[in-house]
Amino acid sequence: MEVRWEVIIIILGAAIVTALPRVLPLVLLSKVSLSSKVQKWLRYIPIAVLSALLTQTLFSEQGERAEWIAAAVSFGVAYLTRSLLWTVVTGIVVIVCLRL
Repeated sequence: MEVRWEVIIIILGAAIVTALPRVLPLVLLSKVSLSSKVQKWLRYIPIAVLSALLTQTLFSEQGERAEWIAAAVSFGVAYLTRSLLWTVVTGIVVIVCLRL
Protein backbone atom coordinates (compact mmCIF):
# COMPACT_ATOMS: atom_id res chain seq x y z
CA MET A 1 0.00 0.00 0.00
CA GLU A 2 1.36 3.35 -1.00
CA VAL A 3 1.09 6.36 1.29
CA ARG A 4 0.56 9.61 -0.58
CA TRP A 5 1.97 12.83 0.85
CA GLU A 6 -1.22 14.70 0.04
CA VAL A 7 -3.17 12.47 2.40
CA ILE A 8 -0.63 12.90 5.21
CA ILE A 9 -0.68 16.69 4.78
CA ILE A 10 -4.50 16.72 4.87
CA ILE A 11 -4.55 14.60 8.04
CA LEU A 12 -1.96 16.81 9.76
CA GLY A 13 -3.83 19.94 8.71
CA ALA A 14 -7.11 18.56 10.04
CA ALA A 15 -5.41 17.68 13.33
CA ILE A 16 -4.04 21.20 13.70
CA VAL A 17 -7.36 22.83 12.81
CA THR A 18 -9.13 20.59 15.32
CA ALA A 19 -6.61 20.97 18.15
CA LEU A 20 -5.98 24.71 17.86
CA PRO A 21 -9.43 25.92 18.99
CA ARG A 22 -9.28 23.54 21.95
CA VAL A 23 -5.74 24.22 23.13
CA LEU A 24 -5.46 27.95 22.46
CA PRO A 25 -8.17 29.06 24.95
CA LEU A 26 -6.70 26.80 27.62
CA VAL A 27 -3.23 28.26 27.14
CA LEU A 28 -4.46 31.85 27.08
CA LEU A 29 -6.93 31.55 29.95
CA SER A 30 -4.56 29.60 32.21
CA LYS A 31 -2.57 32.78 32.81
CA VAL A 32 -5.62 35.01 33.41
CA SER A 33 -7.63 35.26 36.60
CA LEU A 34 -11.33 35.21 35.77
CA SER A 35 -13.89 36.98 37.90
CA SER A 36 -16.34 34.94 39.95
CA LYS A 37 -19.22 35.99 37.66
CA VAL A 38 -17.40 34.67 34.58
CA GLN A 39 -16.50 31.44 36.37
CA LYS A 40 -20.12 30.98 37.43
CA TRP A 41 -21.29 31.65 33.86
CA LEU A 42 -18.78 29.15 32.44
CA ARG A 43 -20.10 26.41 34.72
CA TYR A 44 -23.39 26.39 32.81
CA ILE A 45 -21.90 25.86 29.34
CA PRO A 46 -21.68 22.02 29.51
CA ILE A 47 -25.29 21.81 30.71
CA ALA A 48 -26.48 24.14 27.95
CA VAL A 49 -24.66 22.15 25.26
CA LEU A 50 -25.96 18.84 26.61
CA SER A 51 -29.51 20.23 26.72
CA ALA A 52 -29.30 21.45 23.12
CA LEU A 53 -28.03 18.08 21.88
CA LEU A 54 -30.62 16.19 23.87
CA THR A 55 -33.49 18.36 22.67
CA GLN A 56 -32.40 17.98 19.06
CA THR A 57 -32.22 14.20 19.43
CA LEU A 58 -35.51 13.74 21.25
CA PHE A 59 -37.62 15.97 19.05
CA SER A 60 -36.25 14.88 15.70
CA GLU A 61 -38.37 12.63 13.52
CA GLN A 62 -36.12 9.70 14.36
CA GLY A 63 -36.55 10.02 18.14
CA GLU A 64 -37.18 6.52 19.46
CA ARG A 65 -38.75 5.20 22.63
CA ALA A 66 -35.35 4.07 23.96
CA GLU A 67 -34.05 7.64 23.75
CA TRP A 68 -37.02 8.97 25.71
CA ILE A 69 -36.54 6.33 28.41
CA ALA A 70 -32.81 7.09 28.62
CA ALA A 71 -33.57 10.80 28.86
CA ALA A 72 -36.06 10.28 31.69
CA VAL A 73 -33.64 8.12 33.67
CA SER A 74 -30.81 10.59 33.01
CA PHE A 75 -32.95 13.50 34.20
CA GLY A 76 -33.58 11.60 37.42
CA VAL A 77 -29.88 10.94 37.92
CA ALA A 78 -29.06 14.57 37.12
CA TYR A 79 -31.60 15.77 39.67
CA LEU A 80 -30.32 13.45 42.39
CA THR A 81 -26.56 13.70 41.82
CA ARG A 82 -26.11 17.10 40.13
CA SER A 83 -23.22 15.45 38.27
CA LEU A 84 -22.80 15.85 34.52
CA LEU A 85 -20.51 12.82 34.39
CA TRP A 86 -23.02 10.48 36.03
CA THR A 87 -25.84 11.88 33.95
CA VAL A 88 -24.04 11.18 30.67
CA VAL A 89 -22.80 7.75 31.79
CA THR A 90 -26.31 6.78 32.89
CA GLY A 91 -27.79 7.86 29.56
CA ILE A 92 -25.21 5.87 27.61
CA VAL A 93 -25.68 2.74 29.74
CA VAL A 94 -29.50 2.88 29.44
CA ILE A 95 -29.33 3.32 25.65
CA VAL A 96 -26.90 0.42 25.31
CA CYS A 97 -29.03 -1.83 27.53
CA LEU A 98 -32.24 -0.99 25.66
CA ARG A 99 -30.69 -1.58 22.25
CA LEU A 100 -29.23 -5.02 23.03
